[in-house]
Amino acid sequence: MVIGLGTGRTARLALHHLAKLLDIGHLHNVVAIPTSLAVEKEARQLGIPLTTLGTHPLVDLTIDGADEVDSDLNVIKGGGGALLSEKIVAQASQREMIIVDESKLSLRLGAKWAVPVEVITFGWESQQAYLADLGADANLRTDKDGTIFKTDHGNLILDCNFGPISDPAGLAEKLIRRVGIVEHGLFLDMVTDVIVAGTEGIRHEMPRSTR
Repeated sequence: MVIGLGTGRTARLALHHLAKLLDIGHLHNVVAIPTSLAVEKEARQLGIPLTTLGTHPLVDLTIDGADEVDSDLNVIKGGGGALLSEKIVAQASQREMIIVDESKLSLRLGAKWAVPVEVITFGWESQQAYLADLGADANLRTDKDGTIFKTDHGNLILDCNFGPISDPAGLAEKLIRRVGIVEHGLFLDMVTDVIVAGTEGIRHEMPRSTR
């Protein structure tokens, strides 16, 4: 089985549980594809066998977290800065499983979380102006020490607060057709399963078309 390893705090819990199941022999013949350099490093330390999309272009299951999930199970991702690799792996996955707590749920994307937009370093200010024209409050992401955040691919991230997004698909089209924008954190029609932890326990949600 080929498993995609998401990036972030929630996905990290799944990573450690996977390592435990492999260690005690409950899982066999599993290889994993990490979505960030940090996850790759930790997976190696935990003894999880790793592979690449070049060797295994089809991923059976990816386990990841999300920053916001709407009622159609579209999500915003990228809070951890790995949205480009996460989306590449998600597109190659037969199942994309998102694990969140109920605080991440909203009626419309953008109501609780800004949309991360990954841009190249050259002329990034012009992308910021373009995003502002689309109605976003677009802020360059920085690390805790105030330095500019760089993705694993050497790009920048603009965190774009659009407010509640009435047409996520239309916005996604406007973002991706702009030269200089590498990718965005709107993961639309990609999620097959959402596991929600809440005060009344855990529930499993699936898109309406597959219920």
